[in-house]
Amino acid sequence: MAIYGLQREKRFSPNSVDKDYKILRSVITLLGGTLCSDVADLCRMTSGSADKTKAVVSMARGDETLNQLETLEKEGVLVVNPPQGIRNCCRSRLNRMMMEHGLPLPASDSDGPCWLKRGDAVAQYSGDVVFCENHDALKRGINRFAERGITDYVVQKHIEGDLIKFYGVEGTAFFRMFYPTEDGDTKFDDERRNGHAHYYDFDKKALRMVAEKLSRLTSTPVYGGDAVITSDGSFFLIDFNDFPSFSRCRSEAANAIAQYVGGKLSENNMPDTCPANT
Repeated sequence: MAIYGLQREKRFSPNSVDKDYKILRSVITLLGGTLCSDVADLCRMTSGSADKTKAVVSMARGDETLNQLETLEKEGVLVVNPPQGIRNCCRSRLNRMMMEHGLPLPASDSDGPCWLKRGDAVAQYSGDVVFCENHDALKRGINRFAERGITDYVVQKHIEGDLIKFYGVEGTAFFRMFYPTEDGDTKFDDERRNGHAHYYDFDKKALRMVAEKLSRLTSTPVYGGDAVITSDGSFFLIDFNDFPSFSRCRSEAANAIAQYVGGKLSENNMPDTCPANT
């Protein structure tokens, strides 16, 4: 039986190429699989292989690659995260799903400080997520998007409060939360906009329940995201991502992901090489 890991395209890993590589390598090592640099590499390795491909652990996001992974799914290959889940994490679709199910997200308010976010894809560089101080700044941001051919976008009210990052793997005990301003680990430096954490008290179990519900709604079992906790203990999800780099908790996450993949293979009567309780 063959298990493969498919790396994320570099354009979808801004300032995170090495981090993304490390988490995928850790997972594939635990599963006894083979790491592929891109979908062409995957096709070369699987073509004519004596071992039938049983699973692909994928961080890829490109449309062409997702199309090919969907073909593998139809052939009975387990793909984690599923291609449909990756598509669901595009901001516009994600926002619609959250609104339809009453999940806490910021209002689409442009009267005061707000965030303009590319809606047709996840952020590929800092210009895809823009803080706007007022409505005039928002109009300028929308015009810059239009110059780049981006007409699909979302606007979210800026929420003052503690920014936290959360990470989870569906169906496992793994769920972690961190305050990014504590370690200074940042992708675009936007995390500093909310300042240092006040450590406002909030219902951590409720946040986990919302995150896990969203992971199921989007078909994204390996996930991460961002939330803002306000002074009264309310929270709002401001971002949700497929297969983050888990750089703050890589070893724990890798074990949980391997456990998830192994469990799914067992459900499908596909013996795997991963210990049941990693």
